[in-house]
This record gives sequence, C-alpha cells and structure tokens, in this order.
Amino acid sequence: MQSGHLLRIAALTALLASGCGVGDQVNSLSVAPPAPTPQTLATSTDAASPTPTPEPVTEPAPTSTNPPPAPPIRPKPADPVRLPPPKLSPYRYVFPVKDCPVTYTKRLLVLPKTTVWAQRGCSFVAPIGGRVHEVNTRDRWRPKVDHGATREGRYVTIIGDDGVRYLGGHLATVTRGLKPGMRVSAGQVLGTIGDSGDARGKGTNLYFAISWETAKKYWYVRRGMVGPWNYLDAWRNGNSTYSPAPVVIAVKRRLGATPRCKTLCRSQPAPKPADPRTPVPADPLDDRVTRLL
Repeated sequence: MQSGHLLRIAALTALLASGCGVGDQVNSLSVAPPAPTPQTLATSTDAASPTPTPEPVTEPAPTSTNPPPAPPIRPKPADPVRLPPPKLSPYRYVFPVKDCPVTYTKRLLVLPKTTVWAQRGCSFVAPIGGRVHEVNTRDRWRPKVDHGATREGRYVTIIGDDGVRYLGGHLATVTRGLKPGMRVSAGQVLGTIGDSGDARGKGTNLYFAISWETAKKYWYVRRGMVGPWNYLDAWRNGNSTYSPAPVVIAVKRRLGATPRCKTLCRSQPAPKPADPRTPVPADPLDDRVTRLL
C-alpha cells in the first residue's frame, strides 16, 4: 500500500514539473467564470440599460395680450354703371319750372292737375316745343262770383308738337309779346309764377294741367284731363322722352273731344267770412263737462 502511495506522489510531481501544460489543464478544469475586464463591463452595462425617450416639447398657449389677426383686405367696389334712360317717344320735354326749388302734389286734387309750389317770380317755361294756343294777361277772377273760366287767373296754354295741350296758370306775369299762334321751343319762358286767380292769398304756385285742344268755351277741359305728376317726375329725373300723348289720346277717345263738365262747373259765390262780432255758440260737450265739475 505504501508503494502505491509513492507512485501517486511521483505522478503528481511529474505533472507539476511539466509547466505550461499543467497550467492549461488547470484552467480548463476550473468551473468559475473569468473576471470581466473594465471594457467588457462597460459594454455589457450599456447594452443592458434602456435608451431614454425624449419628452415632447409643448408650445406655450397664446395669452390674451397677443394682437388679433388683421382683417382681410377687400377690394373697393367699382362705381355703378350709369345707363341712359330709355327713349320712349320722339319728343323731348323739360320740367315746366326753371332754376327754382319746387315741390308738387302727386295725387288727384279734385281735378286731374297738379300744384307746383315755387317762389314768386320763378320762370314758367314751355315743357315742349309747339305753338301758343291761349294767352290771358288779366286776372279776371272775383271771389264773389268764382267763375270757373277765370280760376287760373293769368295763364298761357300751348299745343305741343305731340298734340297735347299744356296749361300754366296762377301766373304773376305773362311774357311780353306772347300771342296765340307763335312758335315756342322747349324751355322757353312763357311767364312768371305768382298767385293770381283763386290762388290769391294761398301761396305762389303754378297750376299745371294736361289736356287736348278745344274751343275756348270748353274751358273745363283746359283745366286738366290727365294726371301730370308721373310725367313731371320723369322730366325732373332725366327721362326727357316720357310722353303723355298716348294716354291723352286714349282718354279723349273714351270721353269724347268735348265731354260734359262734371266738377267745379258752375259759378258760385265764395263763402262769406265770419263776423268777429258774432258770438261763437257753445259746444254742448263743454256744458256737460261744466255741470260735472
């Protein structure tokens, strides 16, 4: 048994004496893992650590001090295209009062005529070219009689080139030298505005009427048969070709050239003014109120 023990010692001694070979065998038999180097440790640590995620950048909310957005720039609209009024007839008309501010009624006032209010002395002009038909330079109207044929006071009528008769009444003066049959042109002065006839004391104005030609004894036709206000509006606003001739022809055909007078036909005395000495009768309602008090 001793010799076997000696043999094992000898074998172990031989192995230790072999040098490098023994070292390699020892290393290969070792079960412990090799110690990591610093480089290896750093690499393994980086690989194990998760990559950090960057946080989103949030824009600051606008505050109330920020200026509002500028409004959009809109182009300036172009001027409207002005078209000339349509040509409605071959005749040309002018407003019968020249170079004066006027107002006039645009509805029926007892008769189909109009009252053009204007200052005394304003010019009454021919509304269309034509010939003078009647001229009355004297104011024959008397309030006690109030004859219908004299109510327009001083007046001039013309027969226009369109066949229509035009009357201008309540004149202060008639143009000197104006006589029936004379040729006049549109816009020619025929007289000046006043308050003659039954306009006396009621304000200066032009009695303007449209009718057709008749004998002088049919004076009530002269006072107006067709309402003139629509034509006055047109002539004043620039439509100088709007003609009353078609309507005048139609009314004349319907009524006849010399219809009977139906409005303001007879002479009538003007109402007497109240006597200031006459006591005013008491109102019964005033008596009842007095008794209640």
